[in-house]
Amino acid sequence: MDPLVTPAWLANEIGAPDLRVLDATWFLPDAGRDPRAEFEGAHLPGAQFFDIAALSDPDSPFPTMLPDPARFAAAMSALGIDGSTRVILYDRAPHHTSTRAWWMFRAFGFDRVAILDGTVEAVASLGHPLTTAAAAFPPTRFAAQPDPTRVRSIDQMKANLTSNAEQVTDARSRARFTGQEAETRPGLAGGHIPNSFNTPYSAFFGADGRWKDAAQIRSLLEAEGIDTDRPIVATCGSGISAAVIVFALHLLGRDAALYDGSWTEWGSDPSTPKACGA
Repeated sequence: MDPLVTPAWLANEIGAPDLRVLDATWFLPDAGRDPRAEFEGAHLPGAQFFDIAALSDPDSPFPTMLPDPARFAAAMSALGIDGSTRVILYDRAPHHTSTRAWWMFRAFGFDRVAILDGTVEAVASLGHPLTTAAAAFPPTRFAAQPDPTRVRSIDQMKANLTSNAEQVTDARSRARFTGQEAETRPGLAGGHIPNSFNTPYSAFFGADGRWKDAAQIRSLLEAEGIDTDRPIVATCGSGISAAVIVFALHLLGRDAALYDGSWTEWGSDPSTPKACGA
């Protein structure tokens, strides 16, 4: 499948027996919004909820970390997803959290997944009014096959400080990257991983909220000094918006890794070096 699908494409495919539509909306804890409640209040016909918060490692001290394969497989099996299924993701979140769900699928070896490039309202206007009706599909057997090349640990990131084998780019805002804006999590230092670049996630979208095209994405990254032909690792605050960068590079035909612990882990570790400024 193409990595991006249009509202018209999705409107035409809704109801296909092999298609699963998932709402992967997630909000920051201080947003005061409940993504599941909003999903239950209005969603596309046949859509199910992909719960990013629940699909995280319950034993990690850091939020929204990648779960173990069994936990992910059980959740996807319950949603009726297996190796023959096509999955379309959408979200209604400012951080474009469907990219996190997309990356999670890829991290567990599933690549029949795409993202809606547009709004659910646009799909609804094409003959599929939003609904409150719950959807359910027969359970399947999802086989999770972890791909370690898509994930980076803090030890790998520390080693990269010396080797410089991979470029690191941070999806947070300029103010957070430079340390001008204080972090809201208690005990979290400001700044960024030394020698990293800064490509805020919001820069990858046009005024209408749709993805910029490949040429614009390439220009954006190159303007920051990033060589898209060299290996890249994306980071952010807690591993959510970093997936925007990973997906953007996928649109360029490039694979990138994601540092799952991101600044929440790095910034709270007294042994890691921190840099401030541009």
